[in-house]
Amino acid sequence: MKQDLIDGLMAICGRDSVKVDVPMKEYTSMKVGGNADVLVEPDSIEKIRECVSYLGSANVPFMVMGNGSNLIFSDEGYRGVIIRLGNKISKIEVEGEIMVAEAGALLSACANKAAEHSLTGLEFASGIPGTLGGAACMNAGAYDGEMKQVIVETLNLDKNGNFITLKGDEHEFSYRKSKIQNEGLICLKAVMKLQKGDKDAIRAKMADLNSRRREKQPLDMPSAGSVFKRPPGHFAGKLIDDCGLRGYSIGGAQVSGKHCGFIVNTGHATARDIIQLIKHIQDTVYDKTGVMLETEVKIIGGA
Repeated sequence: MKQDLIDGLMAICGRDSVKVDVPMKEYTSMKVGGNADVLVEPDSIEKIRECVSYLGSANVPFMVMGNGSNLIFSDEGYRGVIIRLGNKISKIEVEGEIMVAEAGALLSACANKAAEHSLTGLEFASGIPGTLGGAACMNAGAYDGEMKQVIVETLNLDKNGNFITLKGDEHEFSYRKSKIQNEGLICLKAVMKLQKGDKDAIRAKMADLNSRRREKQPLDMPSAGSVFKRPPGHFAGKLIDDCGLRGYSIGGAQVSGKHCGFIVNTGHATARDIIQLIKHIQDTVYDKTGVMLETEVKIIGGA
């Protein structure tokens, strides 16, 4: 990438916030992927807008990511700029039953902040490893909850650098989808409506859900969480297990023996291994059951 473009990003965000030739395996929970040309971490909403406008006007490819818990970058990496919304834009504020949080805030941090204020409604999110922005975009959920139950308003950015506010039903939330995702918007901030509750009961529920998660999911190995969306009338993990794929591996990628809905990196997986295993699972399940599994993880680049 041309140095003048890098200099422009440094002028917006500061020299320390811009990295060149960045291994994406260090920024994703699956721990695979080649290098991105540039990674920038703005520390304010206005700087995010400036970066988007700058890159758009320069016709430079870019994408926005959060904690990288739902992404698999190809071994070839990413030719363009990654705008990472992480702990530099993660402020959480609570007033009464309203929580306002920036997109880089971890869901676990939001859930803990809610518990501190005796607010119920976010317990389900306490073990989800992603950021609020990504969770709003894909209407993330677990156990008895999903983001559409708590989000009442979001501040977003389109690819031209325009702010767009969505309220209530304007989000068009559905299973693992939203208008934010469908229209390629960038979630910057979310307003969540919670309810007063008993702090001890909230903490107990969070502890119970996290205990169940540790018991059933391979949290001790690199993964991107549930690889596939839940097909109507079925559970992806059970379909995969019923097709005899528990423990099946390609290279360093393996169907988890603990939860067949997860693919784990056994230590030396490449993105190609994981992508090929995903395809093998889809083909096998479709051949044996007629159900086509749709990926929940996002794959950036080819195999």
